Amino acid sequence: MKEFKDRVAVVTGAASGIGRAMAERFATAGMKIVLADVEEGALKKTEGEMRAQGATTLSVVTDVSQAAQVDALARKTLDTFGAVHIVCNNAGVGGDMGTTWDQTLENWQWVIGVNLWGVIHGIHTFVPIMQQQGTEGHIVNTASMAGHLSSPFMSVYDVTKFAVVTMSESLHLELLMNASPIKVSVLCPGFVKTNIIDSARNRPAHLTTPERPIPESYQAFAEMARMMIAGGMPPSEVAEKVFQAIVNEQFYIFPHPEFMQFVRTRMENILSGTNPTFNPPVPMPEGTDKL
Repeated sequence: MKEFKDRVAVVTGAASGIGRAMAERFATAGMKIVLADVEEGALKKTEGEMRAQGATTLSVVTDVSQAAQVDALARKTLDTFGAVHIVCNNAGVGGDMGTTWDQTLENWQWVIGVNLWGVIHGIHTFVPIMQQQGTEGHIVNTASMAGHLSSPFMSVYDVTKFAVVTMSESLHLELLMNASPIKVSVLCPGFVKTNIIDSARNRPAHLTTPERPIPESYQAFAEMARMMIAGGMPPSEVAEKVFQAIVNEQFYIFPHPEFMQFVRTRMENILSGTNPTFNPPVPMPEGTDKL
């Protein structure tokens, strides 16, 4: 896409973090912005602040894990602005850390519901609308470097992000084979300064789990993740990379190139038949099991 003024962008998970930053970047380009988020208070605050900056916005409280709510988001978008040109399936949650066998089914359901089904619902609802419009458009699916690298204690999160990467690749190929004017990008950031590690604030009551003692091994791992997120890349920098990827029709968006050496190691292990290894991109804190 090269033209943005007065076109329409829908961003899920738009009340904070990367989602808000993308919405603000699109608004700067003159787009009309549909802000979707499950956290109503933060959503209204974001909308008010963006409108004060001159943005044209519509906010819609949306739980992306629910197909009917994503359908309602699309209807409100069309009723208000008449079209949609960019869809950022960005809403995501971190979930609980822990060993794969000890993860609760409620945690699996919650994280898969938002991180994976949220993207599925976004594609299922919006791509046919965009196809019918016959105009250029762009889908941005937020995955993660966790969609390319497997880590201990993060299998639930990693499963969803690996799935978003391959789904995005398939979607890209399908649209290409159909000579569609709609392009696709998959966003795979490393550590970004967001509040995703505290996403349990939006966890549905029926999917909560009782607090349990956290073993020292992955308690240290969790603290390392919190520290790296707190010092991570500003969301505005990620949003700028997304915007430029849309302009350049770039599929893979890797805001943190320093992680690519670990992706390369994983690919070389696969090609050589070597068992998986874990070489974290940052020093692990004392007390973390060596793998």
